Amino acid sequence: MSDHAFLRLRMSAHDAHYGGNLVDGARMLALFGDLATELLIRMDGDEGLFVAYDNVEFLAPVYAGDYIEAEAEITKIGNSSRAMRFEAKKVITVRPDINNSAADFLETPITVCRATGTCVTPKEKKRIP
Repeated sequence: MSDHAFLRLRMSAHDAHYGGNLVDGARMLALFGDLATELLIRMDGDEGLFVAYDNVEFLAPVYAGDYIEAEAEITKIGNSSRAMRFEAKKVITVRPDINNSAADFLETPITVCRATGTCVTPKEKKRIP
């Protein structure tokens, strides 16, 4: 069982929700939900349930075309609960100020969102001891 999950993806025009191709912060939370589900499946053999976020910080804007790396880790294991930490970083950013296809690889990624939360796998659904 791994207590860490990771993904990288490009934000598309479909993800842009606001003017200027700005991506809705809820998109980062959707990524965190996917990572939490993966961790629960690995640990318990079930998708489980996301109970609550304890803290969410939106730290920098994300735009269509940006590449985001998101990661999660389990920080505490209870009988059926799993506390988790999440972080999303921008690793490539679009540069519309240069031209419509310019982008920069960021030597130092920009943290765009951090969160902590709790997930639960009901005991009767756990398949992995």
